[in-house]
Amino acid sequence: MKIAANLQVSQERVERLLPTVAPHVAQVLERAMAGHELSRDEGLTLGMLTGSDVEALTAVADHVRREVKGEIITYVVNRNINFTNVCFIGCKFCSFSTSARAANAYNLSFEEIARRTIEAHELGATEVCVQGGLPRGLDPFYYRDILRTVKQAVPDMHTHAFSPMEMTYGTELTGMSLRDYLQMLKDNGLDTLPGTAAEVLDDDVRHILSRKKVTVKQWTNVVRTAHCLGIPTTSTMMYGHVETPEHWVNQLILLRDIQKETGGFTEFVPLAFVHKNTDLFRIGIARPGPTEEESLKLHALARLLLRGWIDNVQVSWVKMGRKLSQRVLQAGANDYGGTLMDENISRLAGATAGQYMPPEEFQQLIREIGRVPAERTTTYELRQVFDAAMDQAPV
Repeated sequence: MKIAANLQVSQERVERLLPTVAPHVAQVLERAMAGHELSRDEGLTLGMLTGSDVEALTAVADHVRREVKGEIITYVVNRNINFTNVCFIGCKFCSFSTSARAANAYNLSFEEIARRTIEAHELGATEVCVQGGLPRGLDPFYYRDILRTVKQAVPDMHTHAFSPMEMTYGTELTGMSLRDYLQMLKDNGLDTLPGTAAEVLDDDVRHILSRKKVTVKQWTNVVRTAHCLGIPTTSTMMYGHVETPEHWVNQLILLRDIQKETGGFTEFVPLAFVHKNTDLFRIGIARPGPTEEESLKLHALARLLLRGWIDNVQVSWVKMGRKLSQRVLQAGANDYGGTLMDENISRLAGATAGQYMPPEEFQQLIREIGRVPAERTTTYELRQVFDAAMDQAPV
């Protein structure tokens, strides 16, 4: 693998493209390359770029990625366990959930959750990601009991479980304070919390997407409290529906501000809206998912606005597919996400990239773009860095 050649090409690309953008845009990009923290107005300048200007943005983001994270692209071997698809929330963007009376409704038993955990361990997984719908009448301590089930099955399995929406529901069911509830879950095996249910952290947008979902205040309160208790979380954004680049910038700055307070975010994950089977698209509210330009632009913007605070930017291969995810990894992102094994939420919304990607395929895709594959833990400790040698030239 010609890593030195990649570095030279990256520098030449930036030098070639910077003179092609307007002076005020070039000034912002130069500040970003120099390591300055970008303001909201500077973020908006970059967020509004279109056409050939986006190539300059992605070139700078890739250059900064190389400085901050080097040539390694990481992934985690994990399994999704979606324990039920029954949910009363009714999000317009979701095709996974259903009613308790539906023919396709299911609830995994604790025995089945244990079996899937053991099977994941036998297949090399270091993490199970546990999330599901919100059924009415759930046992108040159901989430705690899922954690006990996983840890009894495989004591050293990292349990990445339950969104801020589920945590809010858990406090309602038990009557416990959020702090006490999260501490109880941590004591029973919760290792990290997915920062999902974020969608776009703007209450006006959230009202359109799902009126019953947690508010921005509730979401941020859950992640802040988790961080204070020593429970790291991810952070996410769903894009490509009704939001605008202004919403992107506002959310990235909010996440950056939280990270300055707590240091608890492990990564930022933009999640492309998969529109095909959703009510949000059917009734004409949303656009049909993001364009390729939007995907490139948001990941690049995240790299520059979050620099020094949240330095892991992940691509969602299951939502974007192999080829676009490779392009995004050349536009500022540094992580390929997880193998997943059982991915249902995106698939049922219409995603076609599949439910599982084996580690060997991750390694091949990473080598194809001239980078170094490495398996990581959930919290980004490197488990194994693979041989950088490759037969194919970087694309």
